[in-house]
Amino acid sequence: MANRVLRIAVVTETYPPEINGVAMTISRMVEGLRQRHVVELIRPRQNPQDSAKHELTLQEVLVRGFPIPRYQDLKLGLPAKRQLTRLWNLQRPDVVHIVTEGPLGSSAIAAARKLGIPVSSDFHTNFHSYSRHYGLGWLQKTVASYLRNLHNRTDTTLVPTRELRDTLAQDGYQNLQVVARGVDTALFHPGKRSEKLRLQWGVVADGELAVIYVGRISAEKNLPLVVRTFKAMQAVNPKLKLVLVGDGPVRAELQRQNPEYIFAGMRTGEDLAAHYASGDIFLFPSMTETYGNVTVEAMASGLAVVAYRYAAASEHIVQDRNGLHAEYGNEEEFIQHACSLANDAARIGKIRGLAHQTMLSLDWQNIVDEFEQALAQLAVKPEVRHVTSNLQPATDTNLG
Repeated sequence: MANRVLRIAVVTETYPPEINGVAMTISRMVEGLRQRHVVELIRPRQNPQDSAKHELTLQEVLVRGFPIPRYQDLKLGLPAKRQLTRLWNLQRPDVVHIVTEGPLGSSAIAAARKLGIPVSSDFHTNFHSYSRHYGLGWLQKTVASYLRNLHNRTDTTLVPTRELRDTLAQDGYQNLQVVARGVDTALFHPGKRSEKLRLQWGVVADGELAVIYVGRISAEKNLPLVVRTFKAMQAVNPKLKLVLVGDGPVRAELQRQNPEYIFAGMRTGEDLAAHYASGDIFLFPSMTETYGNVTVEAMASGLAVVAYRYAAASEHIVQDRNGLHAEYGNEEEFIQHACSLANDAARIGKIRGLAHQTMLSLDWQNIVDEFEQALAQLAVKPEVRHVTSNLQPATDTNLG
């Protein structure tokens, strides 16, 4: 298997330079795969100037898309079954991998099934959980049924944690396989701590600590609990500062209500790494994560994380050693854990050191190897019937 070069079609509705956990994760996987295989990346055109790359091991195909309501910087791909069937008849991939569950992903599954191509999928985002945060709770069961049916049309669904695998299995999902997520421990590292940045935040004296949140500033992230928790922490230690890194649809209103907090906006790369590492305590009260990349990025950066006991926090936090987690949905316990750190610099220091050490095992190369093996095994399954074609390879990389 290691010596066989595969042609892998990856279908995703988000990709860098878009900024979100799914885009970051799949770009890491693609960059790893193309070191050994040929990747055909199918994604929506992000803007009128967007053009497809056509390199030796990365061949992009752009399709039409439309903005997601309240997330205008992200797009859903339009259905493209006919175009993808024609494309894959011309040059057949060994396996098709579906990253996102929108119309493009669904139509790609249909095209792969029609041609008898093995197909896998990722479970990245709890869209059915998001619906209740936007006044669409009545759609939750419908969306959950759609997602289950979509993933069960694939040969395997990859999930990031054992906990999520067990939960989805109880909900009727089939052929689940765990492939973990990685973290860049060279980028997200305690050594990126910036005293200059801490001075800008007003963290200047002994006993002053920076409490930080990183992520989308949107309804599904449960940010009111960040505010309530921080106010409770201030009652224990008035010298705390709250820093919120990120952007999103509720930022303006949250900033208007809380002008005393530091809103750092969207940060990327080394700048983001410095913001993480310059904090002390990381609050992450989201209850809609499938994994939560920011949890492992914060731990790798040497922060004392307080989160709910599920997803990445459940997988990697050992209570009161390398972080703290509360029972899922138990706000009082979440607040109590955060308050217990508010005036205990020695305890924070111990947790921070162990958090970083824990993350050193999540090297991205190991994760890419797991992902590659899952796809390679699927590509040679004897029960998958291959449909051959004598047509010539495709050269058109624009389907819309």
